Amino acid sequence: MPATVGPGTVVALLKERAQTVATAESLTAGLLAATIADVPGASTVLRGGLIVYATDLKATLAGVPRELLDRCGPVHPDTARALAVGARERCDADWGVSLTGVAGPTVQDGVPVGTVYCGLACRAYDVAVRFEFDGDRSAVRAAAVAGALAELARAVRELSPEPGR
Repeated sequence: MPATVGPGTVVALLKERAQTVATAESLTAGLLAATIADVPGASTVLRGGLIVYATDLKATLAGVPRELLDRCGPVHPDTARALAVGARERCDADWGVSLTGVAGPTVQDGVPVGTVYCGLACRAYDVAVRFEFDGDRSAVRAAAVAGALAELARAVRELSPEPGR
């Protein structure tokens, strides 16, 4: 698990770089976007989000190719990357962040409870990070949000120009 990064840090990093973010969320059902929105001033960086809890909405709302969903399923690194790209494009943001996984209580399509993929996308980059979390549904969802915030902060720091450049 990456180091803990609060939503205020993510908002500040994006503000410094005059960048925006959008989310596409499955297992967290909007919790990541809501966590970012809790920060005063988040409206300058948070463009919006897509809640794509149902698999068909991953295609219709986020633009994930149906062929990809049929081949790989909703909980897969390629799906997470496509969701992040879809959030970025559909919400016209600099960054797209996605979360898809299994919060439990049971295995889904052979994927163990606690398996989460976080997708990150900017115009020149997209990646998926795999997490394995323990706990009940609430714990897995909260850990997924914390992991996504940490990964977004890392990506913004590493791939974005320093403020003022």
